[in-house]
Amino acid sequence: MLAGLLWNKWSFIVLFTIIHFGCWSEFIPLVKKIDPVNYKAKTWLGLLYITLPVFLIIWMRVNNSNNLTDNYLKVIPCAIVFSIWINDTMAYIVGSLIGKTPLSSVSPKKTREGTIGGALLCVIVISVVGSLTHFYSVYTWIVISFFCAVFGTLGDLLESKLKRLADVKDSGTLMPGHGGFLDRFDSMLVAIPFIFVYYAIFIA
Repeated sequence: MLAGLLWNKWSFIVLFTIIHFGCWSEFIPLVKKIDPVNYKAKTWLGLLYITLPVFLIIWMRVNNSNNLTDNYLKVIPCAIVFSIWINDTMAYIVGSLIGKTPLSSVSPKKTREGTIGGALLCVIVISVVGSLTHFYSVYTWIVISFFCAVFGTLGDLLESKLKRLADVKDSGTLMPGHGGFLDRFDSMLVAIPFIFVYYAIFIA
């Protein structure tokens, strides 16, 4: 994952192409289990759910209309990935320590305390580390990390809802005990379009 993110734009494209088709390979069976009769028509929703976000993050990585260095082009896509990782990790830790109030019936293990704590810590860590890189303003780091925390959590809940409707525990078996592609990248898929809007208006 880190090699794909940090090596060059081609490794990034290969990485997210693998993620793209890996997510599709799990999304189709999920939809088929949810609605065996009309699943072919509903499968096209995957273009919005999977293909669009992957295309947008690749575009942010390779579009160089401002003649930026390659290291500069890596920053926003990597910030998205790292923000999601930090938010998920911190939400789990805070929720394990002080979590008491369930966030949603869709995902009973998630707590409000963990979600809020994860979001706050994500914004703090990304904003501090991001500001030290001098690539973008602190405001940009706050927006990106906040969007990842909020919309990433919504993405997690959306995928949990799909799995509940399909009556499965995990979307796939990529990593035994941890799930499949959608389990790993559900948060990112929903967060990317919102960050792209900010990126297109204020950065690109």
